[in-house]
Amino acid sequence: MFDIRKIQEQAIYEAVKSASNDETAREVVYGKAELAEMEDDPTWVKSTMNRLENHFDLSAVKQIRMQCQCGYAMDEKLALVKELVGLSSSMEEFGNLDKAKSAGLSCVDGALYLQFPFCPCPMLADVDQLDTNTWCQCTTGYSKVLFEKAFACEVDVKLLKSIKMGDEICLMKIIPQGVIWE
Repeated sequence: MFDIRKIQEQAIYEAVKSASNDETAREVVYGKAELAEMEDDPTWVKSTMNRLENHFDLSAVKQIRMQCQCGYAMDEKLALVKELVGLSSSMEEFGNLDKAKSAGLSCVDGALYLQFPFCPCPMLADVDQLDTNTWCQCTTGYSKVLFEKAFACEVDVKLLKSIKMGDEICLMKIIPQGVIWE
């Protein structure tokens, strides 16, 4: 059975452990174990992010959360982005392809953006609003992996908007650090 909560617990645990140690990872993910097991998903998301933010500075929090991406449907999305790269010769052309637009991609003034009209995270389905964008940083990690594989260069990803932070859309800026088209 696909248990997204267990997958997220493990991903966060491993990311925190690699940034610190086993004890800190256990404390961030589970808090007081008897309470964490009783928390519903929305409460667990918020309390886990609060514990994470209390243990690390904002830069470390972002790096940890970027390592927590689940990789769901990565192969399918990678195939699409590689196809779009093959069909274009510039970022403008890439972002203006109909398939790119259908996937939420656009190019504005030479910059690539990825947007969603809904929150794609199943863990946030029952969360009305988040206090910070910490949880959402996993999608920047996912996008970083996706576009680095497709573009064959380093990529920075900046989260600009988040529906769960009260914005009308989720929006990221994708910033390649190398040459994609010769």
